[in-house]
Amino acid sequence: MTTPLINLTDKVALITGASRGIGEAIAHAFADAGAKVVLAARKPDALDAVAQAIIAKGGQALAVPTHTGKAEDVKRLVAAAIEKFGKIDVLVNNAATNPYFGPMLDIEDSAFDKTFEVNVKGYFWLAREVATHLQSRNAHGSIVNVASVAGLAAAPMQGVYGMTKAAVISMTKSFAAELGASGIRVNAIAPGLVETKFASALTSNEDILKLVTNRTPLGRHGQPNEIAGAALYLASDASSFVTGQTLVVDGGFTIG
Repeated sequence: MTTPLINLTDKVALITGASRGIGEAIAHAFADAGAKVVLAARKPDALDAVAQAIIAKGGQALAVPTHTGKAEDVKRLVAAAIEKFGKIDVLVNNAATNPYFGPMLDIEDSAFDKTFEVNVKGYFWLAREVATHLQSRNAHGSIVNVASVAGLAAAPMQGVYGMTKAAVISMTKSFAAELGASGIRVNAIAPGLVETKFASALTSNEDILKLVTNRTPLGRHGQPNEIAGAALYLASDASSFVTGQTLVVDGGFTIG
């Protein structure tokens, strides 16, 4: 019997922002596909709950409380993953922040800096650490960066967040070009509006939600597990000839 293409058996996957929402859904999907998962987020209790739920299903999981906007935390996270499971094969950069909703002209420098610190620096630091580790093992691997449709077009009232996600898409392409010879694939996912606590300011606003769903061919917003499916594809051998790409998962919102 041949091994299914979408299969992560014997792989170790590090997933940030894994305590809830899209990151939690990806963690469960990867564990169900056979991966040992290392989970990172800032809130220890919520993170440990996800790890314990995976372990209860027979999976292997390690929770490492981490602030990905701090370089020392990133190094400690990668070291903990390697100490526990011996290696890292897959990285999902998903942890993000969006502390400001409003006109770009009015954002305070502290909110601007925080958004770039987590959404860009954190992604870069983790990709660099994991890629260096993969190269040291002479191993192939997959890096998946969760971006956003806000990085593909104008993002009114979320302009700085959109800037960071555009940077993530650019970073993805450049890393893919530089790391391809090492057998390391780097891709991004650009979700549309998804039902998460992170996006609750949008999904709980009936006017905004109606505006989005009316422009979406599928007529609804997404669920975290629908992004997890895309991440699973990009992490697995099913996408072995795919690198430097941004997979848009938005119900068709951006085609109009």
